[in-house]
Amino acid sequence: MTAAEAPASALVLREDHDGWTLLTLNRPDKLNALTVAMFRELRAHVEDLAADASVACVVLRGAGKCFSAGHDLADIAAGESTPSRGWHSETLRMLERLPQPVIAAVHGHCYTGALEVALAADFILAADSARFGDTHAKWALTPVWGMSQRLPRRVGPATAKRLMFTADMIDAAEAVRIGLAEYAVPAPEFDTEIAALAGRIAENSAFSHAANKHLLHTTDGMPLDAGLQYEVLESRGKGPDAGDRIAAFTRKDS
Repeated sequence: MTAAEAPASALVLREDHDGWTLLTLNRPDKLNALTVAMFRELRAHVEDLAADASVACVVLRGAGKCFSAGHDLADIAAGESTPSRGWHSETLRMLERLPQPVIAAVHGHCYTGALEVALAADFILAADSARFGDTHAKWALTPVWGMSQRLPRRVGPATAKRLMFTADMIDAAEAVRIGLAEYAVPAPEFDTEIAALAGRIAENSAFSHAANKHLLHTTDGMPLDAGLQYEVLESRGKGPDAGDRIAAFTRKDS
């Protein structure tokens, strides 16, 4: 379903491009605050993408002014009902484990629960308008969507503690400096860069993307020798498109 075909009430839009898919959090009037209903739609899209061999890259972004202001506090106050304990965390793990590279494209606010969503992507592309922060401590809350696990793995334990203890907001430049975001671009160039980056990834082999993600995730935290042994013994070898890709390069080079 394209964004144009989706119902106006859709909380997460899917738009398919040439080899890559854009998912858009779609509550712009509420700064894309995250609710159980939004997570249900995100989870459904993730389940579909996991089985879609035509998609080689996934981009997640927010509609309107920002990526997301975070977990909807009104939803929390109302006593939100989830299908099971850890359901939000499980949904983000499903996003993280997609065979395709997943990019979180962040502009404007990306706070707390929204940052937990962005951290489930393989990496973050930031507009220079992006602002990041973990405000769990500000509201006397404890993370259960992955902040305590993914943030220190991304930026290091001491920096994660600083961000979690202070609830400070940081800008895009600081996010890049500490390794939270990969790089930042001027806001007017953001949409163009999203398409260009996703396009470059989609041009490469989806087989290799899936194999590389599997190697990286499986060996994360292993001693070097164990990881090297796993890479050799568990390599998925050549993909079904290897012959065609090499032949095309050879013809072009001759």
